[in-house]
Parts: sequence; structure tokens; C-alpha cells
Amino acid sequence: MTSPHLVDPAVLTEQERTLVLPHFTHDDAWRLGCLLVDLARAQDAPVVIGIRRGDQRLFHCALEGTAPDNDAWLDRKSRTALRYGTSSLAVGERFRAKGTTFEASSHLDLALYAAHGGAFPLRVAGVGIIGVVAVSGLPQVEDHALIVEALTRFLG
Repeated sequence: MTSPHLVDPAVLTEQERTLVLPHFTHDDAWRLGCLLVDLARAQDAPVVIGIRRGDQRLFHCALEGTAPDNDAWLDRKSRTALRYGTSSLAVGERFRAKGTTFEASSHLDLALYAAHGGAFPLRVAGVGIIGVVAVSGLPQVEDHALIVEALTRFLG
């Protein structure tokens, strides 16, 4: 029997443990956003990219091939990552590990929340979660992977 998991939950936990920023300024948001745009363009990936700190949108870019629906997904995934304090992909994995789904068991408004990969909390060392980076337009594991690649390079 195959696992219902899309990604090994231990891998997701390790990503969040290691992808912690020393600080995060408006200029950092710009650099991270531009890095995501460059990575997406190199893959011909039609994505929308968003970075928020608190309630403030610091970066937003919609690449060719995207639609307003991608912005709605970006917002829903971002809300989920911020509410649960973990990546939106990890939220979905937690529900699958319990033998259910986010949609069936979260009791949240699905017009506002989505536990699909593509939103990752921005953690600052010694501070905690200060915002979120999100991508929408690819299959959920690929949205997540694009963010992880960008954060890894950004911290590198």
C-alpha cells in the first residue's frame, strides 16, 4: 500500500527548522521575491509570487500565464501557513496523517483557507514567524519546492 503523504513529513519539519532567516527587511523581501521570479522564469513556470510581513504586502509578481485565481490561491495558502505556523503543505500532510483531509476536518472557511503546498512561514531567528512567502501556479509540491529552493539560495 502506498503512503497517502505527498512529501515525507520529516522532510517538511527539517526544512522549517533550517530555513530560518537572521533578519527580514523590506529589501530582503525584494531580493527574495526577485530570486523567486528568476527561478520561476528559468523553469518557464507560470506562477504568482507573494511575500507578506504581518498585514503588509512587501512583494507581489504575477508571471505570464497566471490568472486572478492564482492570487486567490496565494491568499488562501498564506492564511493557512500563518494560522498553523507551518507550511501549507505540512498542514495538509498533518490532516492526511490523521486519515482525513483539511477540507473535511479543519472547520475553516475553504474560501479563505487552503492546505495545498505553496506557502511557507518566514521565521526570523530569535523572533519567530514574521510573515509568509507564497507561490501559486504549479502543482502544490512544485510550488513548495520552488520556495524551498529560493530560501535555501537566499540563506546560502
